[in-house]
Amino acid sequence: MSARGLARAARTLVDEQFDLRPNEGVLITADTRTEPALIAAIAAAAADARARPLTATIPQLPFQGALADPYLPDALGAAAAGSDVWFDCCFPYLAGSTLHDGAMKAGRTRYALLATAGAESFARLYGGVDFAALMDYQIALVEYLDTMAGARVRFTCPSGTDLSFTLDKVKLRRERVARSPGMHTVPGAQSLYPARSSVAGRIVLCAVFDEYYRVLRRPISIEVEENIRSFSGAGAEDKPRFERALRRAAGGRGYGSIIHFTLGFHPGARITGQHFIEDIRALGTNAIGMGLPWWEEGGGENHPDGVVMDQSLWIDGELIVDAGQIAGPKSLTVLYDRVRPIFE
Repeated sequence: MSARGLARAARTLVDEQFDLRPNEGVLITADTRTEPALIAAIAAAAADARARPLTATIPQLPFQGALADPYLPDALGAAAAGSDVWFDCCFPYLAGSTLHDGAMKAGRTRYALLATAGAESFARLYGGVDFAALMDYQIALVEYLDTMAGARVRFTCPSGTDLSFTLDKVKLRRERVARSPGMHTVPGAQSLYPARSSVAGRIVLCAVFDEYYRVLRRPISIEVEENIRSFSGAGAEDKPRFERALRRAAGGRGYGSIIHFTLGFHPGARITGQHFIEDIRALGTNAIGMGLPWWEEGGGENHPDGVVMDQSLWIDGELIVDAGQIAGPKSLTVLYDRVRPIFE
């Protein structure tokens, strides 16, 4: 990664995705694992846009979401609610915490869940692709998924995943330019939301983000019939962590249910085993949220995510992803053919 490449990526975030205006207040949250070069690049890009950046660094959190509440300083809440744009590099991230909820309810802040400590990872996500073409495809994909609500979806993977569900409407709309207050995420992956009672089958995870993110030494196999019924496999150190996370996120309702699936399609993203936000955007990945949905009482961002790789996916019987490669529908593959990686 070159300094020029990192600076270009930061400008893409600031100018193309968030369209920072002069005098807008920008909060950049980082933790003690965030690489200083990444913080400096985003702050410099914000300053170049004549915005007013403020950087706040906290100790790395043990959990994300509301589970992080006891570890967050009160002063950070005031800074978040008083900002126009909030770039959150912390991982675990602040989305879903009471502090974050307060800022979202105040109705001013455009929050970016960047959630990466790595400058190279960030540079690939924002500087390693034709960003305008990526957004063209992502927005068209959201529109397509909305029109397909009610269709049956099936996905498989070489490790033994075979699961079906009924597709629900998209819950979080994506803007080409993030000008509306609220949640915004890194492009390159799109969530698929299941009708809750419709999920049935087996999921085989090869990586997991529960109490921390890691590639699994032994896969975890999950059996789902409306709710998560059981799981098996897992290394000796993984099983108790994963079970604790499932039970916390389910709020005392067993292991909970499936909140979302995802489709990763960023051609510049890599499987690093270290950077969750990048890994789940690599071709063929499917990040699966488990617990209680954030739009229901008691739900939130404190859910574990499991990762399936090299997925194949069908919607209403049409092959959309073939072993990780975008295969359909034709109206979208034409757009995806224009999404090209950028190499330095």
